Amino acid sequence: MDSSAAAALLIDRGHKVFGLTAKMWSSGSRCCSDEDIRQAQRVAAVLEIPHYVIDLHEPFSEQIVGYFADEYVAGRTPSPCGLCNPLIKFGLLMDKARTLGAELLATGHYVRLHKDDSGICHLFSGQDKNKDQSYFLFDLSQEQLSSSIFPVGGMTKREVRDYTEKRGIPLANRGESQELCFVTDGEHYELTEKLRPDVRKRGDILDTGGHKVGEHEGIHRFTVGQRRGLGIALGEPMYVVRLDADTNTVVVGKRSELDMPSATVGRVNWISDRKPASPFPATTLIRYNHAGAASTVTPNEDGSASVVFDEPQFAVAPGQIAAFYRDDELLGGGWIQ
Repeated sequence: MDSSAAAALLIDRGHKVFGLTAKMWSSGSRCCSDEDIRQAQRVAAVLEIPHYVIDLHEPFSEQIVGYFADEYVAGRTPSPCGLCNPLIKFGLLMDKARTLGAELLATGHYVRLHKDDSGICHLFSGQDKNKDQSYFLFDLSQEQLSSSIFPVGGMTKREVRDYTEKRGIPLANRGESQELCFVTDGEHYELTEKLRPDVRKRGDILDTGGHKVGEHEGIHRFTVGQRRGLGIALGEPMYVVRLDADTNTVVVGKRSELDMPSATVGRVNWISDRKPASPFPATTLIRYNHAGAASTVTPNEDGSASVVFDEPQFAVAPGQIAAFYRDDELLGGGWIQ
């Protein structure tokens, strides 16, 4: 719906538009199956625009799905969308769009883009806060942003839905999903085992005092903050506090033991391409749909940043994205270490 609306809006504004569908995954995909491609073709036919299908299965499999499995093997919680956007959607797909003559790549992301008088692109959260996707675009470069346009960023989902209906755009009647396009939340460990067979090995579950309280069949089956499915009964709720890939152990503890006062964030990208010279206050999101935490962010010389929260935050998971905001503006972000 969102990308179809983006295409139609640009046509209505007088732009010359063509459609691109990237086929990135096949089995079980919820974004690029054969039916999705046929649906995109039907939309393109109604809008009377050319439509191309680009095969990106191999780089997506190697760079995104492979990363996904490797992160679980390493005891981290991956965020594939944060990697897919700069490498695949605004990387390889944008490159292909340029070879076909495009000046800009339009997507259906709920974000807003503004270029200041000096030519610097600034990225803001979408008008519809419930659909905002800026968090996943933290790693885009100035070059990528200057070649992008987000037509639905200033609209609500209801407005987009009403517009597509009024415009006569044929859309499949299916619910939305916030799960990954190539695997559901409950099946991530199965895909990891398929791609990395050696990961399935028994190990110990320890409490934070170092006492063995159970056994597990692979740390890839667990994430920091997880409470259900631990396979242990200690008389009170226990949560995954830490995963140690080197010793193949899962460490569990009380909920209070997951309250973290700070975090180290690696491989930080600053949207303006200018690293702040000194510590600054920011609202930091440590996962998608996180409410955001008041914090002080200190950029480091090695490309990382140190984040100190005003109030301790629950389940700061290594491997997830930490994104820094000033009001609605996304300043940058990186990967929680």
